[in-house]
Amino acid sequence: MLLRGVDAVAAAGKAFGVAIPMTSREFNADGARVALWLGPDEWLLIAPEEETPALQAKLEAALSGIAHSLVDISHRQTALAVEGRGAELLLNAGVPLDISLAAFPVGAVVRTIFEKAEIILWRQQSDSFHVEVWRSFAPYVCALLEAARADNSSL
Repeated sequence: MLLRGVDAVAAAGKAFGVAIPMTSREFNADGARVALWLGPDEWLLIAPEEETPALQAKLEAALSGIAHSLVDISHRQTALAVEGRGAELLLNAGVPLDISLAAFPVGAVVRTIFEKAEIILWRQQSDSFHVEVWRSFAPYVCALLEAARADNSSL
């Protein structure tokens, strides 16, 4: 789900069961529920698919009367895992940012692009990344990742 609205943060975090991060590039998690900071007033809330309808209803009830936007985008996006030795190098084939461990440490989250596709990139471990991408762009991103892997024999 995509949450917008600074005034909704406290109530949303309580209803979601995870504090909403207020600092750029950060996330908070409790089990399978994750809140990712995307911008000064925008967060991606991730939860198991089977929990989404009940969570959305709970969030809408908690946010009643508070200016906000809450949109279920679970059918719009898909998640990719890019893991293992060379994951950082592989992603840098299409991501224009410095995602070295020093510049983009474990836990960092950013909205960026992979070539021409908008993605949300979250470093989960030193060699493990979670990539959120629109479903329609997933085949494009996967093909570019595969091409980058094929072009680099060390991956």
